[in-house]
Amino acid sequence: MAKGKQSGQGTPATVTLTKAGVTFTTHLYEHDPAAKSYGLEAAEALGLQPGQVFKTLLVEVDGKLSVGVVPVDKQLDLKAVAAALNGKKATMADPAAAERITGYVVGGISPIGQKRLLPTVVDETATIHETVYVSGGRRGLDLGLSPTDLISLTSARTAPIAR
Repeated sequence: MAKGKQSGQGTPATVTLTKAGVTFTTHLYEHDPAAKSYGLEAAEALGLQPGQVFKTLLVEVDGKLSVGVVPVDKQLDLKAVAAALNGKKATMADPAAAERITGYVVGGISPIGQKRLLPTVVDETATIHETVYVSGGRRGLDLGLSPTDLISLTSARTAPIAR
């Protein structure tokens, strides 16, 4: 794997990875606005196993915004993410708030390079893969990187948060 090049595809996520000296790959695909699931669309378009492609979801845990990162073929377990963050209750964040806080559009929210570093939990299944794929910061762009780098750059903890 070579260090990712921005090649006109620079997003806050790619800039963050490049500045950190992290090895990553960029994967472009044609986004279909009619797609029911952005994450499953990415996995299919890129020929990847859905369990290796992760979606970034914003949640409110006890009123504070946080991030859950789970495989695209799974759902976020709200009770599990609340517990992982030592909270009592989690709800999905308002999409407009998610866009405002992260600086990304829904369907293109990357766990990397958000405007503010939010408490983040990555599903523990990420660690079984050599490479995981997350949104690159816009629809139609995914980034491949090691789960160790993903966890490190987002200051995440891992826990079983997918169901």
